[in-house]
Amino acid sequence: MSPQNPISVAVDLPARGGKTPAATALLAAAVLLATAACSRSTTASLTAPTVPVSVATVEQKTVPVEVRGIGTVEAYSTVSIKAQVAAELTAVHFQEGQDVRAGDLLFSLDRRPFEAALRQAEANLARDIAQAEQAHAQARRYVQLREEGVAAEAQTEQFEAEARALDATVQADRAAVERARLNLEYCTIRSPLDGRTGRLMVHVGNLVKASDDPALVVINQVNPIYASFALPEQYLADVKKYMAAGTLKVEAAGRDQPGRPERGRVSFVDNTVDTATGTIRLKGVFPNAEKRLWPGQFVDVVLTLTETPNAIVVPAPALQESQAGEFVYVVKTDGTVESRPVETGQTVAGLTIVKQGLRAGEIVVTDGQLRLIPGAKVKIVEGNPAAPAANAGTP
Repeated sequence: MSPQNPISVAVDLPARGGKTPAATALLAAAVLLATAACSRSTTASLTAPTVPVSVATVEQKTVPVEVRGIGTVEAYSTVSIKAQVAAELTAVHFQEGQDVRAGDLLFSLDRRPFEAALRQAEANLARDIAQAEQAHAQARRYVQLREEGVAAEAQTEQFEAEARALDATVQADRAAVERARLNLEYCTIRSPLDGRTGRLMVHVGNLVKASDDPALVVINQVNPIYASFALPEQYLADVKKYMAAGTLKVEAAGRDQPGRPERGRVSFVDNTVDTATGTIRLKGVFPNAEKRLWPGQFVDVVLTLTETPNAIVVPAPALQESQAGEFVYVVKTDGTVESRPVETGQTVAGLTIVKQGLRAGEIVVTDGQLRLIPGAKVKIVEGNPAAPAANAGTP
């Protein structure tokens, strides 16, 4: 009988010297009552309660072999827009931060000085063409007079040289006209690529100079876009191996959008390992159609090297640590659990590869392990997909 539940029985015994049958029967009944109470108390104390748990089914599936790192987004192309002639800025045709297409008009410069220069160059060309034509006519006349013996050889050669000199002057005038036209075209500045404009550095009314700093505006091409990231040099051999066999897939996601990665491919592996950090730098190129990646942004990068077929996987929360190593609680058909040691591999997207210790289709506990011991009864919480099979042996 348990000392925590003492039972006292009061019996009036006859005086010393003898026992009556009634007293003996009463004493025996009291002993039986106390024994029964002790038995019920002991049974109740040995009956363990059912533990509510969450479970998952062990799966066999193809799992990617991934390497994770931190990357920085870089523009696919960056262009600093600068003036190529000195002139007054007369108009800006875009808003700061606007998306522009290749060929879109960005700036207009004062065209009047360059229009005047073009007209002057064209006038010089016309004048020199006329002089050259006259010089050629004069030279032809002297050639004829020389053949008739009237003109001297030296004088004829002089007129021919003057005609050739004027021809060269005409060529220089034509080049001056082309240069004047080109300067006039430079008064209209257009976007050389599709991209997004940055902050406007020079405003209307300012005098700009050729190739002056700062640039008028900087345009970044963000569609497509790069993400640069570094991996430990221990992965370099695998990167070269799998990249030679085909395209390496890579994903990049911003810290504010972890569930919406941008998918791309590895486009560049650096030609040297950084000796200061022991890492190798890679670049991935991404379509970035929705512009979720932005130049200068830090992103989480996942590089997929290859895939492991028919891998046994369990949710990472199912794994427990002990002095002997990792183990899981497996739910048996009778509704009790057993502790199963396992050998694990890589964890990918919340699923851990189990190299040894489990079979596909078994049920493992993913939550509630702190209250479990081997042989404990469990009850699967409602809403768990594995509940019907796991609760089959639970009364």
